Amino acid sequence: MTARRRALLGLALAAAFIAPAAHAQATWPAQTVRFVNNFPAGGPSDILARSVSQVLQESLKQSFVVENKPGAAGNIGAADVAKAAGDGNTLLFGIDTVFTINPHVYPNQGFKPADLKPVIVMASSGLLIGVNPATGLKTLPQLVEQSKAKAFNFSSAGSGSPGHLAVEVFAEATKHKLGHIPYRGNTPAVTAVLSGEVDGGTLATPGMLPHVKTGKITALAVTSRQRSALAPDIPTVGELGLKSLEQEVLYVVMAPASTPDALVQQIAKAIGDALQRPDVKARMDNLDLFYEGLTGAAAAKRLGDLNARYGQLVKATGMKVE
Repeated sequence: MTARRRALLGLALAAAFIAPAAHAQATWPAQTVRFVNNFPAGGPSDILARSVSQVLQESLKQSFVVENKPGAAGNIGAADVAKAAGDGNTLLFGIDTVFTINPHVYPNQGFKPADLKPVIVMASSGLLIGVNPATGLKTLPQLVEQSKAKAFNFSSAGSGSPGHLAVEVFAEATKHKLGHIPYRGNTPAVTAVLSGEVDGGTLATPGMLPHVKTGKITALAVTSRQRSALAPDIPTVGELGLKSLEQEVLYVVMAPASTPDALVQQIAKAIGDALQRPDVKARMDNLDLFYEGLTGAAAAKRLGDLNARYGQLVKATGMKVE
């Protein structure tokens, strides 16, 4: 075989391998796509996942299924996606804590953070510090003062969650400890505050606000840098002199690390377009979510910066998995 024929044969074989891959990427999704939400149904990340999946199903003419796999502060669902093929058919739809808090408090997450890579940081939201009215507390300064002598128990969405970190940061900032009671997600943590099973919680604002409006939960402050657009009368922790309690939750989509970058970009664009739909934007507004739309290096940096910040806080507070 001449050198020329060998070269032509090599090009033909290369084209045979490349063409199917390019076709598979161009026709994404070619089969049902599974969004794994690593927290229980009913929480903000689950609602956002279902809103986006419905839009994509309509626009891309393919099935999108949201599967809830809670447990271990999101580690179980994340591990499931980390082990999946990098073909775009299995994606993690959750919040940042699996990558920013959990690595510092879980000796073994069941996967390595490097096993997943960001597709898009969709949105962010603050947390709301709220208590059961039976506590008699009306303001955050009252909680700080009374916690000197009285033990208050606060719920969280699980060990390693933003609410858990908030409890530890409260102790670091005020020198008064709050009891931490972990639950399996934001919704049951809010329910615990409503029932009086716990005194309060620092939880995702969207899950707390409906009960604040009915008077079943007393709002003390929000942890975002700015006041909530849905509840502008609730002060920020910064305004109350406790800026160190500022926190936000990032809503993210992650893919197995083996997913080709070109496919990640394609998925990110599809999800980003879905988030710009008027009905989805309205849903985000109702959940008090601020659109981010970060992809690629910008998304990785945002998560990396939070990871570094929370790592320092975990070390300073001695925060542990319960």
